[in-house]
Amino acid sequence: MRLESSTHGDTMPERRICNFTGEEIEPGTGMMFVRKDGSVLWFKNSKARKNHLHLKRNARKVKWTRHYVKGGIQ
Repeated sequence: MRLESSTHGDTMPERRICNFTGEEIEPGTGMMFVRKDGSVLWFKNSKARKNHLHLKRNARKVKWTRHYVKGGIQ
């Protein structure tokens, strides 16, 4: 019995999660950021990318993210 791998594009696209917001990124959208050390960060949109990289905000303190902690963090 031979198992054939499907390489014809009929497989589901990889599910990616935004590193800042925690939301799922639709296939064909989003941005991949590669740091100098080789670590890869995925962002849903420019708002998430700017808040994480440029403004250096903590996702747990930003209300519009899924990582937000309602009671606050210590």
